[in-house]
Amino acid sequence: MLKLPPLSLYIHIPWCVQKCPYCDFNSHALKGDVPHQEYVDHLLADLKADLPMVKGREITTIFIGGGTPSLLSSQGMQQLLDGVRTLLPVLPQAEITMEANPGTVEADRFSGYQQAGINRISIGVQSFSPDKLVRLGRIHGPNEAKRAARLAASLGLRSFNLDLMHGLPNQSLDEALDDLRQAIALSPPHLSWYQLTIEPNTSFGSRPPVLPDDDALWDIFSQGHQLLTTAGYQQYETSAYAKPGYQCQHNLNYWRFGDYLGIGCGAHGKITFEDGRILRTVKTKHPRGYMQGRYLDKQNQVENEDRPFEFFMNRFRLLEAMPKQDFSDFTGLSEASIRNPIDQALAADYLSETATHWQITQKGKLFLNSLLELFL
Repeated sequence: MLKLPPLSLYIHIPWCVQKCPYCDFNSHALKGDVPHQEYVDHLLADLKADLPMVKGREITTIFIGGGTPSLLSSQGMQQLLDGVRTLLPVLPQAEITMEANPGTVEADRFSGYQQAGINRISIGVQSFSPDKLVRLGRIHGPNEAKRAARLAASLGLRSFNLDLMHGLPNQSLDEALDDLRQAIALSPPHLSWYQLTIEPNTSFGSRPPVLPDDDALWDIFSQGHQLLTTAGYQQYETSAYAKPGYQCQHNLNYWRFGDYLGIGCGAHGKITFEDGRILRTVKTKHPRGYMQGRYLDKQNQVENEDRPFEFFMNRFRLLEAMPKQDFSDFTGLSEASIRNPIDQALAADYLSETATHWQITQKGKLFLNSLLELFL
């Protein structure tokens, strides 16, 4: 028997105005108009097909990602969220996040999204440097980013997030810290601060730009981390900082090995069953196939031998202490089954341990891959 963790819903909107050279997400440059009505109909049909797996379980958080979800009309968003609520119980206080690009944020559209039920918005700023934005293939400028942040702050949403990158092509320490200072000045409750990584099958992957070296990256991270901490932000996950009480609940559920339905092009899902099964699902990536009604691309069971790695790959991204009981409850395995790798991690000072909890150490954060390899 497995304990059922909280259940979230991820919804993928696959279109972008143009594809960024660093992006390996399932996004497609828009040719013509967004098929608002048709795509929403398919999303709801996709969700309906998944319902037997969750048998009326409550949705605790919703995250609408992309692509650029703010390309979907506010009417489309209203229909989508109304449809979700008719198919599944959504907690009245559920966090409902939508990603948006500053170039597609407009005041009237935004109040429409809010009326549809969006109470948290994540704005993809990436940088406040005009040169760096051009290099990253972004369609907005620094002023649009600031305008979008101020608009989000004025709407009285539950929260908003700014996405920012560091370690950009030819970026100096001063430039990276200047980006952070400008973001902090906008006072977002949540800041996601990622290091740019070059992924295969991207434009940057085939023509890699010159990035800061490891020493420069460490200086950027350590001084940036200090800036954020001084400004009242607490790091709670590898790339996420929040003011107290403003952590992203949806992402917390991912990292705590929670369950999530994934609907839309290329969306991933993970569902736990009381009989002991854990199922992962992947939806059809390309809008053409998806909108012919072929929603499910593949699914696979998470076998017992793979569960420790999958569990800790998620949990060790979080800096909070993790209850040992969660491991048993959500994997169905005993603590004895992982005692050997846990002891190795303790000996290497990657983890600390109490009678009831494990917690990643400062050294564990720095050597995360070495820590995770112990559970492979």
